[in-house]
Amino acid sequence: MKVRTMAINAVIAALYLAVTALIAPFGFTNVQFRVSEMFNHLVVFNKKYIVGIVLGVFISNLLLSTLGWFDLTFGVAHSIISLTATIVACKFIKGSIQRMIANTLIFTFTMFIIAIELKLAIGLPFWIGWPSLAISEFIVMAIGIPVMHALNKRIDFRRLIEE
Repeated sequence: MKVRTMAINAVIAALYLAVTALIAPFGFTNVQFRVSEMFNHLVVFNKKYIVGIVLGVFISNLLLSTLGWFDLTFGVAHSIISLTATIVACKFIKGSIQRMIANTLIFTFTMFIIAIELKLAIGLPFWIGWPSLAISEFIVMAIGIPVMHALNKRIDFRRLIEE
């Protein structure tokens, strides 16, 4: 991995952590308005952003979560699975907005992984957890579409990381 790519992924991880820390009380419950989840849209522009996003999730869950290994295991697994599914889906979808819509739907659906985590960790009933998690993830990711689209016009995420 090139130095520039590593540096940009480190910045992404740091930004993910900083944004998560700002809203921490709302990022670790059964209604997770984790605004930093908008960074998940970066893989739509370049799959190499997966490293920074997953690292940001890992560090955030390590430092800020009260659920310990549950969040490290399930939260990181959720991100890896969802981001990988998005990368695969993007091979068949043209246009960044359409890709972000697909990414939003993938992350919304896969919130069942976090619902399983909360069931095991705190006993939250799965059928209460999954819908509330999915709705909150959908809202954050949907709001992230125009935000990331506007940022991409200014920054050009596709070319920011070297191929």
